[in-house]
Amino acid sequence: MKIKNLIFALFIMAASQLAQAQVKVTDIVKEWERSKAYTKEYLDAMPESGYTLKPTPEMRSFAEQMLHLADANYGLACSALAIKSPFAQGQFEKTAAKSKANVSSVVLASYDFVIAQIKKNTEAQLDENVKMVGSFDMSKRTGLAKSLEHQAHHRGQTTVYLRLAGVTPPAEKLF
Repeated sequence: MKIKNLIFALFIMAASQLAQAQVKVTDIVKEWERSKAYTKEYLDAMPESGYTLKPTPEMRSFAEQMLHLADANYGLACSALAIKSPFAQGQFEKTAAKSKANVSSVVLASYDFVIAQIKKNTEAQLDENVKMVGSFDMSKRTGLAKSLEHQAHHRGQTTVYLRLAGVTPPAEKLF
């Protein structure tokens, strides 16, 4: 029985490593490009007046939520890739410029930056380990997946904002 468990565990570990190895740089870029297009649909769907909308007073506004997403795109992706971010953490969310045009420009530029940085890496470089956000050991590839997860989380939160503004959220964009 112990042998079967060991074989099963080794099989799962090997399958996990194989699955991670199959996610190529081009695949990661495609995921970020898809996510950028989906986020743009959210930015476009919200009317200008909805950018100041807060579901409750202590929550971020729609604009602040999206600017937080941009801040994190720079911060987390740079941490994952072991490079210096061109912006201070939280710089965009703290800005007074929360118009639809400015927020859209900042958010979409954050995706362009991340995509450009990913393209500079080889498969081997993405397998290098980094200390993500200073204390979490993982591969650059995994760190980028965490960064993508973070922005999807915050974009998903804004679905409620759109509904409160009377807007039907964009259709899901899984592929």
